[in-house]
Amino acid sequence: MLGVLLVWFDVTMIKQVLEKYNLNTICQQAMCPNIRECWSNKAATFLLLGNVCTRNCRFCSVKTGTPTYIPDLKEAYNLANAVKELGLKYVVLTSVDRDDLKDSGAGHFAQTIKTIKKFNPNTLVEALIPDFNLNIIDLKRVIYAEPDILGHNIETVRDLSPKIRDKRADYDTSLRLLGLIKDINPDKITKSSLLLGLGETNSQVKESLHDLRNYNVDMIVIGQYLRPTRSQIPVQRYITPEEFEEYKVFAQDLGFSSVVSYRLARTSFRAFKQSIIQHNVNAGSQV
Repeated sequence: MLGVLLVWFDVTMIKQVLEKYNLNTICQQAMCPNIRECWSNKAATFLLLGNVCTRNCRFCSVKTGTPTYIPDLKEAYNLANAVKELGLKYVVLTSVDRDDLKDSGAGHFAQTIKTIKKFNPNTLVEALIPDFNLNIIDLKRVIYAEPDILGHNIETVRDLSPKIRDKRADYDTSLRLLGLIKDINPDKITKSSLLLGLGETNSQVKESLHDLRNYNVDMIVIGQYLRPTRSQIPVQRYITPEEFEEYKVFAQDLGFSSVVSYRLARTSFRAFKQSIIQHNVNAGSQV
């Protein structure tokens, strides 16, 4: 009972700090089922660039539309202070898509990464980025800001991508983005994720894992799609623990250096522990 109370205290405190600094988390916006466990482990996923997305993916509960606001110029500073105040060990930065901005929000991402690291040198920062419409200059700005891990989610298998994701979120565009990161900086740790239960087949999942390894993606997170609200696409099937284990072994055999395959796995849920291990392994190899 005491443990439950301590976790609830942490969650309540984090909510208060988020309100204080006017920050959004994907934990809240996407109604993540793991919010309390992550937050109590000093990990959180922050949503940059507001809470209105210019794209409309059928699995996502984040509001969509045309943003009527410019990026908050104080967000990087506020977020860095919130990370310090909460003593966060691992921070994932993601964002709504901002196709309305000239740089798709890349400059805002880069500035936020740099500011967090300046104020919190011991905090690991993972950037989970949009595709930036494959603009190399924008992508380089984020890479040169030195996030510890750089991720981009393909979300689903090739055949389902046009039905599940926004029409601008092309499967091959996502793969090319992940490949470009390695082209620019071969040492950068890259990461992606798949949500299962949307109607994909076993062979399609394995094909997607092959595709990701062909672009030298290091880390993969595989989880069950859970319908956030009745407005999103329904779950087609619940994946069994045995199937998640099968995909884990398959991905490991393909050469992924880190695999999280579990029903409730999301970008920061438990995956943050694997990310810390992966970062430490890479750092050791560079000494």
